[in-house]
Amino acid sequence: MAEDFICVQTEDFSVDEQYQAIRSSTTSAGAVVFFVGLVRDINDGQSVTGLHLEHYPAMTKKALAGIVTQARERWDLHEVRLIHRVGSLDLNDQIVFVATSSRHRQSAFQACEFIMDFLKTQAPFWKKERTTQGDHWVDARTSDQQELERWQK
Repeated sequence: MAEDFICVQTEDFSVDEQYQAIRSSTTSAGAVVFFVGLVRDINDGQSVTGLHLEHYPAMTKKALAGIVTQARERWDLHEVRLIHRVGSLDLNDQIVFVATSSRHRQSAFQACEFIMDFLKTQAPFWKKERTTQGDHWVDARTSDQQELERWQK
């Protein structure tokens, strides 16, 4: 089992480099699944022009590691790679990268989705949207909480 990679950074990341890193970490994996989140141009009916993400470093790193640990307790994973960006981001910028590798695809898919659902609700990031109507802090969504609850049953 490779050591998990968890990073919070302002810099962009290369999806290809991250994929190659997780792919080369073992020859036992039969599946690699990854998700990339992007800054989109509309949210809740408002035109978004960008985002600003803030965090408390010590708290954030611990929370992300805890989410990965929970995923490992549920699925037999080879490696998890998790990158979350902070700072000012523009439209179409990459925000988050989550990759999981496992012997079988079902575990890799489920673990990747689980990690994203927990990131959306449990990770201590604060998001301010820049919109054409002005800037505002984004509240947690009920739909994100509902996605989290399905894992807690």
